[in-house]
Amino acid sequence: MSGEKQKLVGRHQRVAFMGTGGSTFSRMTGFTSLSDGKNAIEYTRQYVDEAAERSDVVGYATSYDYEFDRYTDNPVHEKLAQITDDEIMGTDAQIDIAVVDLFEKSASDSSCTARKRTYSVIPDTEGDGTDALIYKGSLKAASDIVKGTCTSNDNWQTCTFTEASE
Repeated sequence: MSGEKQKLVGRHQRVAFMGTGGSTFSRMTGFTSLSDGKNAIEYTRQYVDEAAERSDVVGYATSYDYEFDRYTDNPVHEKLAQITDDEIMGTDAQIDIAVVDLFEKSASDSSCTARKRTYSVIPDTEGDGTDALIYKGSLKAASDIVKGTCTSNDNWQTCTFTEASE
C-alpha cells in the first residue's frame, strides 16, 4: 500500500446486469434489495485426538434475495415479472446475471472485473405495497461462476461479458 490512500467501496459500485438477449446484459435497476447470500456448505468433524472441532467449506448454495418496484419498458423487470406472473418453471425460469465491480477498472481498456452465473428465479410475492407494484423472490445458483470482464458503450446501462482466458 506504500503511500496510497484506501478508498471505501460504495454498494453502488457493484452492479448486477441480466442477460436480455444475445451477448447483451441490461442493468438491474429499480431494485430495493439485491443481497448475495453465499450459504456455505460445511464439512465439520472432530478427531478423537484433538480438543477442537474442524470445519472446511465444501460447497456453496449461492442465492440473491431480490425486491424491485415494477417499471414498464424495463427488460429485466419484464422477464422477472413474466416468470412470476405466468408461473414459468424449470430451465425456462433461468436467467444469466453478470455482477460487475465498477471499482476494478482496467486502465488499458475500461473493462471491469465481472462474474457471470446462471440462476433459477424462485418467485415469492408480487403485489405487496400500495404505492408501487413490488415483486420479491430469490435467484438461486444453477451453474458455476464464470470469471471475466465486462465493457460498456452506454455508461453502464448495458454491458457485454467476455470470459477470462485460462
